[in-house]
Amino acid sequence: MSSGKKTLPARRDFLKTAGTAVTGLCLAGVGETALAQSPPRKVEALALNGGTPAVSFPKQNQSAVFRWPQYGQAEKEIVRAALEGNESTFYRYLPELEAKWREYNQVPFAKTHMNGSCALLSMYFALNLPPGSEIMVPSYTFFSTITSMRFFGCVPVFVDINPETATFDIEHARKVYNPRVRALVPMHSWGLPCEMDHICDFAKEHGLEVLEDCAHAHGASMQGKKVGAWGRMGIYSFQATKPLPGIEGGMGVYQRREDYERATVLGHYEAVSASAPAQGGGLAPDSPYRKYVGTGLGMKLRMHPLAAALILKQLEKLDEQNAIIKKQVRQINDRVCQLPGLSEPRCRQDQDRVYYSGNLLFLDGARAGMSRATVVRALQAEGVSVSVWEYPENHKYAIYSEPEWWHHPIDVPKDLPGCRQVNARAINLPLFRQEAPELVEQYIHAFEKIWAHRDELGRS
Repeated sequence: MSSGKKTLPARRDFLKTAGTAVTGLCLAGVGETALAQSPPRKVEALALNGGTPAVSFPKQNQSAVFRWPQYGQAEKEIVRAALEGNESTFYRYLPELEAKWREYNQVPFAKTHMNGSCALLSMYFALNLPPGSEIMVPSYTFFSTITSMRFFGCVPVFVDINPETATFDIEHARKVYNPRVRALVPMHSWGLPCEMDHICDFAKEHGLEVLEDCAHAHGASMQGKKVGAWGRMGIYSFQATKPLPGIEGGMGVYQRREDYERATVLGHYEAVSASAPAQGGGLAPDSPYRKYVGTGLGMKLRMHPLAAALILKQLEKLDEQNAIIKKQVRQINDRVCQLPGLSEPRCRQDQDRVYYSGNLLFLDGARAGMSRATVVRALQAEGVSVSVWEYPENHKYAIYSEPEWWHHPIDVPKDLPGCRQVNARAINLPLFRQEAPELVEQYIHAFEKIWAHRDELGRS
């Protein structure tokens, strides 16, 4: 494997094959007439047709590059140290993690939870809206963002996503707004921040509370402010696929002490005790929830201390890990998104995104001249680990159309075109979790090789 900083290949190397020749000439502005007059060049046979696959990087080494989570010696040591403790030391990792999370995200209050779903449940409880209140939420999200509302009599208003970003579509929100809406919950899909400036302006205009679902977006920011710090409250998930994996775990962040205390008392009976504030968390001495010492409000939503230990250690290198992934995504996308019909979710210059689960690309089959199924099949034959996975559209699930589960009726849309368009165009590449410049170049070559044969593939 080569090492050191990779640079784009020289033009003479870029034009070694017909695939890269066609791409390079088009990008240089050479017209079809000039291209037709160019001397014929050797065409690389597609792997589908018996040619040599573009990706020769060893499979076992690819597994190491793509594997997630990646727990190293530091994580093993902190878990071992935790296991060697006792009842009086096990839980110290929770307030330590809360303190580090407050500092990292520049928020005044944070509370660990069993998982992201429990953080959502606690957030809606803290919001304390009257039954029948409506909350705008994207259909394109994990179900807990929506189903947790029903325990408190709140009603979802399904909002579409912008097909250029796969995030909360503020223009659609304007269309479905009604006076019963009291809050909205943008979800930072795939680590890309929603346009929080526009969302907050809209919320202020209508007197709405802004909540944030940051389950995909640990470390992402906009205009220098971390996601989760824009709204009144926000949540994170530390499930094993997330950018900061604790196997399981969740976090809530809060701008107001009263929200923090109400979210805490729902499922953290231990935080009500007089000793809790001295341990770095808990309720203020004059909190109205002090009377619930010993019971909280009857639920137990505490994070497992081993998860907290894992997350603490991984947090130390979160920015470094995000940077490794982002660098290699940019190397791939800056090249392949110049090919006709390929694009990526639009990211503004004042947004610093991260990547969750995969590198999402959009394929416009009409412009590419090939169907998504054909492109995926050809890429897989070349050795590219590419997949198609349609993200859930919640408005299609049975639970929202059955009155048995809701205290108030839900207006379930028949179609949300943004969700439909994104799912119809999305292809997913793996994230490169370790530096692998040779494999990056081979992935790029596979795309360029296939696009050189797009007329042939389009007819197949």
